[in-house]
Amino acid sequence: MKRAFVPLLVALGLLAIAAAGWWLKRPPESLNVACVDPVAGCVFSHAGRPARLRFSVTPVPLQAFELTVDAPGARRISAEFQMVGMDMGFNRYPLRPARGVFSADITLPICISGRHDWRAFLTIDGERYMFPFQSG
Repeated sequence: MKRAFVPLLVALGLLAIAAAGWWLKRPPESLNVACVDPVAGCVFSHAGRPARLRFSVTPVPLQAFELTVDAPGARRISAEFQMVGMDMGFNRYPLRPARGVFSADITLPICISGRHDWRAFLTIDGERYMFPFQSG
């Protein structure tokens, strides 16, 4: 009986570690924001106040562009970029505050399949927003 108990206990421990890893790795829920033209800018609401995301140009993989976010009262903003069903690696960008807006120079990774359907995930003080967009 003791011989079976130790391996069973180890297996349960490993299963608990795997479940905790899955739970911690899952992305937080995001509020989907309709954004027809991120170059023109996309207005959304954050903490009951109007906020705005804007790209300097239509993004092209491996070519830098500027992302700016105007979110009054925000303390910390970061952005990451993914494609649906495709791991694009780690690409989280902290945005720097300057003159009332936050900004960062962003470079999208290249997609070898040639897809252009991206999702920008913006995290503002712990709240997460998703902006679908197309790259050039």
